[in-house]
Amino acid sequence: MRYKQSTFTLTALMCAALCAGAADALKAHGIFRSNMVLQRDKPITVWGWAPAGAEVKVSFGKRSAIAKAGGEKGRWQVTFDSQPANSQGQELEVKTGEEVIRMENILIGDVWVMNGQSNMAFGLRAVYQAQFEASMAHLPLLRRIQINSYAESEHVETDLEEKDLNRNDTDKNWRVVTPEVALEMGAIGYVFGSRVQRALQIPIGIIDNSRGGASLESLVPRHKFKEHPMAAEYLAWVEKRHAEFDWDEALKKPLEKWEKTVADQRKKGVAEDELPPKPTRETLRSWNVPGRSPSDAASCYNGMFGVFKGLNIKGVAFHQGFNNAMMNTSCKPKLYRILMKLMVDGWREDFNDPQLPVAIIGLCAGGQAQTRLNFEVVGFSTAAYIRESQRLGLADVKDLANTAFIPSYDQKIPQLHTKKKKELGLRSARWALKTIYGMDNIVWDTAQLLSATPADGKILLTFDKPVRPDDFGSELEGFSIAGESGVHYLAHAVHVQVRDKNQRYKQILVSSPLVKEPVSVRYAWARAPMGNLKVNGIPWQPLHSFRTDAIDFTPEVAHQDPDGKTKNSEAIKALKTQATEALKARNEQGG
Repeated sequence: MRYKQSTFTLTALMCAALCAGAADALKAHGIFRSNMVLQRDKPITVWGWAPAGAEVKVSFGKRSAIAKAGGEKGRWQVTFDSQPANSQGQELEVKTGEEVIRMENILIGDVWVMNGQSNMAFGLRAVYQAQFEASMAHLPLLRRIQINSYAESEHVETDLEEKDLNRNDTDKNWRVVTPEVALEMGAIGYVFGSRVQRALQIPIGIIDNSRGGASLESLVPRHKFKEHPMAAEYLAWVEKRHAEFDWDEALKKPLEKWEKTVADQRKKGVAEDELPPKPTRETLRSWNVPGRSPSDAASCYNGMFGVFKGLNIKGVAFHQGFNNAMMNTSCKPKLYRILMKLMVDGWREDFNDPQLPVAIIGLCAGGQAQTRLNFEVVGFSTAAYIRESQRLGLADVKDLANTAFIPSYDQKIPQLHTKKKKELGLRSARWALKTIYGMDNIVWDTAQLLSATPADGKILLTFDKPVRPDDFGSELEGFSIAGESGVHYLAHAVHVQVRDKNQRYKQILVSSPLVKEPVSVRYAWARAPMGNLKVNGIPWQPLHSFRTDAIDFTPEVAHQDPDGKTKNSEAIKALKTQATEALKARNEQGG
């Protein structure tokens, strides 16, 4: 099947270049472009701007609707009834008076959003087997757009809903996926989208919507912070920081640099209209400036998800965590868990789908790998706490339907940006095909710890599914055990032998000669942890990391506490000392 090249009228090109403000010309929101995919089985809403009072006619395929541009911004909107999947390209036309915008080759299928930070944005071009994957990417029914991702929070202090609905910030086009386009895509998004599209044989749209360096705080809708005291306290701290920020001082160096640059260019005869603009509070872009940081409350949500909030979608895959895990004394796992819940609930509210499918891909492994030689010391890890908060935060959402936590810690390489992204895209696709699309022949499953019972100097773990290495001959790795002191030591673990084949590999005994009266167990507890258990022994189904204790990483004092970092630092130092002494004790014991 051949598809016509994406085409716009001259008017459409001009409109796409304009941002949403007081409309003096017809504009469609930037998400609406040739080659796009619209969500099937949900109402199709199209919106944009025109001179106030103008009558706007919108036609899609054989359907038409009329709206009047209203308000100061001249916003218009129409909604068409839901339609089933359609692989035949249709035309979307927006018209008022003599102005016309035409978009071609628009399909109807499922639209998935890939959201998070740099490990989600990490391009297919840079991963293992990239060229092999791309060579198969002749996929006319797979489309992709990248939303311009940046931190944006100027408008969050006013009317968030109005401002978000009037956003038009996307400077990319929807593109039909070819080998060249595939290499430009986020690796996880490409692998996920290509597998789902091939399996379902319907159009799939992928919205790449990630930002490197984004903290979870920046990805949560701003209004959700007010729903929990700890989140509200963080928001109040951010607002206080903004209010006290010295803009004059922040502008000083950029102004000095601008003045020097302008002086040099004038000497070279550069025309006045070609000189760089003078930096102002509005144009200053720095991660150290309040309101521009990818760590500030809602800043990346507003610059990313908020851009296309009126569009219906099928679901979201999310991969983030390192930015929060690397905060050290500022790392707040309890707050992270709260924000994870608020973020997912917020997405479902904003996209008007209380059961919107959401997959949280757990924090990936990176850095120094855990081994028997460094087990206890490396086991002290902010990353392990954040990984736990991702899983528990998702479990806290209002409706667990259509959600999944997908472990990734087993894909270990030393770099923070692991090149093992194909595996995560495949796991996400398996989850979607099995649980969202009901393809029972696809293998995907998870396991839960049912109980942890101390008995005779050991702890008996019972799971709801068989958990074992994919290699039957391997020892069970990745367990630690602690007594009342809370100090964890590398542990020995074995399966309990039973005759009932339906109960095999569901029980594990954990012990250590250094812990006579154990009370708690941890598994796969490090940034790049040991841990080789798989659900049902399937290689792509790692058992998620867990612990049975409730020891805090730090006191997680309020952001506005002037001694907060000192208190957290002291707590971290104590835990590090414990871990070092535990490793020394095990070595002396001969373990």
